Amino acid sequence: MLGLVVCGAAGRMGGTVVRLIQESTGVRLVGAVEWSGSPQINKDAGEVAGVGKIGVPIAAQIEPLLKGQVVVIEFTAPEATLEHLKIAARNGSPIVIGTTGFNPKQLAEIKRLSRRTRVLMSPNMSVGVNLLVSLLGKVAETLGEDYDVEIVEAHHRFKKDAPSGTALALGRAVAQALKRDLDKVGVCGRKGIVGERTRKEIGVMAVRAGDIVGEHTVIFGGLGERVEFITVPTAAIPSPGAPSAPPNGWSSRRRASTACRTC
Repeated sequence: MLGLVVCGAAGRMGGTVVRLIQESTGVRLVGAVEWSGSPQINKDAGEVAGVGKIGVPIAAQIEPLLKGQVVVIEFTAPEATLEHLKIAARNGSPIVIGTTGFNPKQLAEIKRLSRRTRVLMSPNMSVGVNLLVSLLGKVAETLGEDYDVEIVEAHHRFKKDAPSGTALALGRAVAQALKRDLDKVGVCGRKGIVGERTRKEIGVMAVRAGDIVGEHTVIFGGLGERVEFITVPTAAIPSPGAPSAPPNGWSSRRRASTACRTC
């Protein structure tokens, strides 16, 4: 049975992952990690996550937990993720990264460290979202320069980075197909007399409210027609999903609804 070590186990995402592991077969929680100043240190990870005592205390150090065949699950913050990745690489432990908000320098460091251990990294583990990312390039190529592209993402009030990693992934897929650089043509918000929209820009707008799990809309707006792709979670499970048995890899327990419509 594959052992999993969850980082940020006392947080919103980490607690959800702990709960989903307990519901799954073929994997088991063997370690839980939090920052050294957390009041949850030494408490049972299951009790903190609301699933009852499971005999796995929350620790402040990850390295002692990386024994045998274990995989690290990382959904925390960029700085903590990089530190845990360095330790995982040193120990040859595979790691799954769902953290978002990395800057270019941090992404380059992740790429370097991925040569030393197996790394699965995605801003969104939803099957529907990843399918949409793969489709958008073809859509953008087909519609061409006559359609303006805007991306709107909505998340809960607790999310720290904006735009979301998923929105940026969607934007990069479009930009690459249109031979543009999202870092140069991306517009994250508008205010005041900004003038007419330029033909090359790609808008990426962020909404933060309540407990929205994560919704994304990609708009291709032409003169006389609008094409929209929308992905909305249909279950209140803000997580990448629970792993299945190791031979089958990871399977998503987070259900999502992905729709396309023309107006």
